[in-house]
Amino acid sequence: MSAAVNICPHAVDTRPPRVPESLAYSLTLPAALASPAVARSAARTILEAHGLHDVTAAAIQVIGELAACACLFTPSDSVYLSLRYRDDALRISLYDGHPRHAHRRLAAACDGRRRSVLLLLACVMHACEGDWGFGESPEPGDGTRLWAVLPHAGARAYGQVA
Repeated sequence: MSAAVNICPHAVDTRPPRVPESLAYSLTLPAALASPAVARSAARTILEAHGLHDVTAAAIQVIGELAACACLFTPSDSVYLSLRYRDDALRISLYDGHPRHAHRRLAAACDGRRRSVLLLLACVMHACEGDWGFGESPEPGDGTRLWAVLPHAGARAYGQVA
């Protein structure tokens, strides 16, 4: 009698390994005070699973700041987080339901308020030599898209200093 019988014709795990280039995750979070912490915790797990330990310090700071801003501004009950790793950079997007104001001065005041909330993010992105911004989003469901592109080398250097 055979000691091992494989009744399933497929290999147990044929998925490609988790490497940075395969990082592609999306999360819907409630627009609540706890959501930035949840986003940071999920991101930490995701980054470590993909071998990106060296960018974790910068990434969770950036994700926490973007999530806090999105939760503060959204009139809806949820925000949407997207994490992608492409071209040696972590691409972070957060979508909230806050629509662009039609009146020019009201839009400028709202943008100024959002920039002031994101001052720490701006400092981290400057230190990492990354790029960030926000603007009108046609997806998912209109509102505002906040984004950051965190270069691997800059995030690694930030983590070494931190």
